[in-house]
Amino acid sequence: MNLFAVQRILGILLMLFSVTMLPPIAVSLHFADGNSASFFDAFTGLLVIGLLIWLPVRKQDRELRLRDGFLVVALFWVVLGVAGAVPLILSSRPDIALTDAVFEAVSGFTTTGATILTGLDDLPKSLLYYRHQIQWLGGIGMVVLAVALLPMLGIGGMQLLRAETPGQIKDARMTPRITETAKALWIVYVLITAACAGSYWAAGMTPFDAIGHSFSTVSTGGFSSHDANLAYFNSPAIEFIAIIFMFIGGINFSLHFLAWRRLSFSDYFRDTEFRAYVALLVVATVVFTATLIAHQTFHDKGFAIRSALLHTVSMMTSTGFVATDFTVWPGALPVMLILMTFAGGCAGSAAGGMKVIRWLLMWKQGTREVNRLVHPNATFPVKIGGRPVPWRILDAVWGFFAIYVGSFGVLMVLLIATGETQITAFSAIATCMNNTGPGLGDVANNFTTLTTAGRWICILAMLLGRLEVYPLVVLITPMFWRR
Repeated sequence: MNLFAVQRILGILLMLFSVTMLPPIAVSLHFADGNSASFFDAFTGLLVIGLLIWLPVRKQDRELRLRDGFLVVALFWVVLGVAGAVPLILSSRPDIALTDAVFEAVSGFTTTGATILTGLDDLPKSLLYYRHQIQWLGGIGMVVLAVALLPMLGIGGMQLLRAETPGQIKDARMTPRITETAKALWIVYVLITAACAGSYWAAGMTPFDAIGHSFSTVSTGGFSSHDANLAYFNSPAIEFIAIIFMFIGGINFSLHFLAWRRLSFSDYFRDTEFRAYVALLVVATVVFTATLIAHQTFHDKGFAIRSALLHTVSMMTSTGFVATDFTVWPGALPVMLILMTFAGGCAGSAAGGMKVIRWLLMWKQGTREVNRLVHPNATFPVKIGGRPVPWRILDAVWGFFAIYVGSFGVLMVLLIATGETQITAFSAIATCMNNTGPGLGDVANNFTTLTTAGRWICILAMLLGRLEVYPLVVLITPMFWRR
């Protein structure tokens, strides 16, 4: 373990993160909201701390190993949550305690969208912008940005990318060089965000809301600058734009890159995971729409269809935007929406959840086992895209599923032990681990009712979900620390 190299990287990343305080300062000065000092102090403090961490080990330029990459990623997301809380703590309006500030920052960076803030419409514009910005940075991964920049400083980035990004993108580079891959991801991400912001603006949002909500939409984060969320705008056009870009944010970004480079959509439809992703959304939307119409939840059938589509896409992509109170929908619909967050989007996307590809592999393997009961001596390989899936990948998927479900169960029990009801604890851990945001029960609108211990449990759940469990769990295994 090269701890000095890890320390050097953390110092550099912290200094890079301090620069992200500059846009909120500009926003504060533009709107004269009186909050620029808190962001300037945060910028100065984080820059100095990063510099102090980096200076003693600045000459440690050894290449990172995979284990070092896991440690850097895990530490950086923890440090990022604390560092991101600094301007929130320093801000005089609102007055936020340490636990609440860390909760809000971690929720932003992990694109969860759960919040402990109320009265959003009256908060300083710079603070609202900052919440959107940290979601946007967390959506594609701050570490991916670092991978594009660190090689310029003599630091290898392959281990960081492998530790940070889940799924197929690890094994299918879009470009020959890892730095170019990271840059390509960010180019696509920025272009999609710009298109989303322009669409929101054209649909009637102010430039401030258009930029902020585009950050939260493409990153599948769900933060809004209004307490009423998307219902504030009361606009079918804005909701339709949100549906489109949430859907895009839930797709593997390598497919977006290939479509952009080849000027063709064929790669989308050749991708098995994408087809399964679309199929799940279509089936769920039909079920929700039919149920809402059958129960006459809304007087307008068109509104029922729009509401079903918006909330289906929002919850499955782990965005968490809402336009109506889905917790009062009839029957099992609210619970079904929470369960959809476990599916999530595609691997290599900004969405949370367990990812569609894993559920697809488990479904195929379950189907194979049923077939083997009928034909015990036959061979039924599990295939994706017409190719057999190696046993190692299938074992990894089931291992991930076991750890994910086990972690969910433990955290839910711990949250119940703090005094929460079963439905509140279930939905709170589900939406935090799946990085979605809105839940049921006492956490339907925000997480202000949770105890201090409950909020720290949810912070851990958000970090576990964002890092897909392994980078944090691997750190507590004895084998990781053995030489």
